[in-house]
Amino acid sequence: MHSSVAATTSTTTTSLATAAATEIRHDWSRREVEALLAQPFNDLLFEAQTVHRQYFDPNQVQVSTLLSIKTGACPEDCAYCPQSTRYDTGLEAEALMEIEQVLEQARAAVVSGATRFCMGAAWRSPKQRDMPQVVAMVKGVRALGLESCMTLGMLTRNQAQELSEAGLDYYNHNLDTSPEFYGDVITTRTYQDRLETLDHVRGAGMKVCSGGIVGMGEKQTDRAGLLQQLANLPQHPESVPINMLVRVQGTPLAEEADLDPFEFIRTIAAARIMMPASHVRLSAGREEMNEQMHALAYLAGANSIFYGEKLLTTPNPQANSDMALFARLGIEPERRHVEKVPETPSPHFYDAAAVS
Repeated sequence: MHSSVAATTSTTTTSLATAAATEIRHDWSRREVEALLAQPFNDLLFEAQTVHRQYFDPNQVQVSTLLSIKTGACPEDCAYCPQSTRYDTGLEAEALMEIEQVLEQARAAVVSGATRFCMGAAWRSPKQRDMPQVVAMVKGVRALGLESCMTLGMLTRNQAQELSEAGLDYYNHNLDTSPEFYGDVITTRTYQDRLETLDHVRGAGMKVCSGGIVGMGEKQTDRAGLLQQLANLPQHPESVPINMLVRVQGTPLAEEADLDPFEFIRTIAAARIMMPASHVRLSAGREEMNEQMHALAYLAGANSIFYGEKLLTTPNPQANSDMALFARLGIEPERRHVEKVPETPSPHFYDAAAVS
């Protein structure tokens, strides 16, 4: 082996072996997070990459596929969302998909190299009459050897328990932004409602997928507030999606100004430093990111992507483009085994006031 390659391999192995070197914290102050985001760019990325190597292989990225299993006709007023009934975006509502249709897409995801299959439904919360069909989807996806994830809106404790018993691995419910900016974006669901759904998910023994959206007109202090909320939860989300606003005509945020790309990368890097053992995912908005921005995001600690041509109702980079860039950067898709559903832990109630 060439000496430089041997040295790189040795360094990576050593870094992975010393994962405990960076403390996992749940007591971040807003001032600390704002100072982190304000660091010189090179210093911030160096720290993020150093932390990343302590917990993950720096050249592997987890690949997920997302399918909209029920599209449109959502009663919520989220200002970024084309699926709201309140906005005329030209989107046609579609009923909940049949189970076999979903499993056909899941089989295609396996062939394409995805290790996790995520299913999203445009609901405020699922109706009980839909739960048997949803449960069957989870069981079918798990039988294919994929990790399963769902985002269905708010859940009751009983619904969370039902999904957990079906074998659902992850439940996605984003906080979207800081508590202070939240009311400028959404009025039909409170911040505390979102935290309580995360509490129900965690209490049922499922893993949490929770992140937010940047580029909605928020300030850097709001991005700090979002990261503070996520990092100060009793247990960090196992998956932290960072979305770039996709501006859709007909929504209130359709004319929002572009976010400085470096601010997006700063958010990724800070998320990596604050939640070192979590997968940080590049999610919506990747269609607008060039190859150089993707590479910077991976350097900043992003190690998960949504893969495929569509992300719910907005475009996503072509699957083969992602694989071609992976090859150029020396990145491989992460290989993971489906884990058994953990036993139900004692509940932790998430209170926004406790981390504000």
